[in-house]
Amino acid sequence: MRLVALIPAHNEAGRISGALRSLREQSRPPDSVVVVSDNSTDKTVELASAAGVRVMETAGNTAMKAGALNQALERLLPDLDVDDALLVMDADSRIDADFLEVAEEHLLSDSTLGAVGGIFFGESGGGLLGQLQRNEFLRYSRDIERHRGRVMVLTGTASVIRVQAMREVAAARAKHLPGVPGQVYDTAALTEDNEFTLALKTLGWRLRSPAPCRVTTEIMTGWNELWWQRLRWQRGALENLRHYGITRTTLRYWGQQAGIAIGAVALSLYVLLLAITAVVGGWAVRPLWITVGVIFIAERVTTVWRGGWRARALALPLVIELAYDLFIQAVFVRSLIDLLTGRAARWHRAQTDPV
Repeated sequence: MRLVALIPAHNEAGRISGALRSLREQSRPPDSVVVVSDNSTDKTVELASAAGVRVMETAGNTAMKAGALNQALERLLPDLDVDDALLVMDADSRIDADFLEVAEEHLLSDSTLGAVGGIFFGESGGGLLGQLQRNEFLRYSRDIERHRGRVMVLTGTASVIRVQAMREVAAARAKHLPGVPGQVYDTAALTEDNEFTLALKTLGWRLRSPAPCRVTTEIMTGWNELWWQRLRWQRGALENLRHYGITRTTLRYWGQQAGIAIGAVALSLYVLLLAITAVVGGWAVRPLWITVGVIFIAERVTTVWRGGWRARALALPLVIELAYDLFIQAVFVRSLIDLLTGRAARWHRAQTDPV
């Protein structure tokens, strides 16, 4: 199996070197590395070229990451065999040293696997907001490991995908799948990794995220940036389900969205009830609620335990993470309203200064 690493990048001069370094440190190095510079105005191309990897620059791409990947794959796929695979990796991410070795082992041992995805963790820094995201990612990774690597979404941060699976997706576009015939990624999707996951599963491919396939990725350092990122993620998930409809593949995803909606209502009512109780009746110590609270605190702390003392300290008081959960729920409500009212969806790129 040949492994080709494909890294789409837009103005990633501050991070591309870290991504490339993590590839050089692999116990099973990629056979080739291709950086796809999409309308970059900084030193992304210079730094990638200096690192000795192949660089492609997009031409007239207005379809963001999906469009950049499609342009690169149009040139790369014809020269690859069906048994080969591509690592599609974000330029702001770094993979652990045994990522590719583990991914290759899984793909070689199970012909029904269409792709092996990473389990992502947040990078350090970012203050309180950064730690909130790291705690969120820790719980998500724990859920994946408890389900023995079964995943709902093949992460766009880093995933190794069979060439055969990519070709089948491209051939099924506009027939059995949304999108343009011959294109691997649907450029109409706000979240190309979510849509590509649905495409692979619709065609019968299985996906896994083994515990050793760890990815460290960028976190949002401002609330506005986080709002736009999560709005794109959530709106993209809803849009993808609308395009695919209700099928055996999507039924579980529809259930997940329904669960989020129920959770948003329940959490809002809970907070409202607490506020009314405090104003009208005052706080009263009741053994039942103390017991429930202790159990809830234990669950929150235990699920981020391996994140260290900062993760545990943030989970302990509950109220801070509760406010963060309300923020995420607000994103869902806004996404749903935008979808139902027909408001145009857009990809919001964080503004970065050229380097």
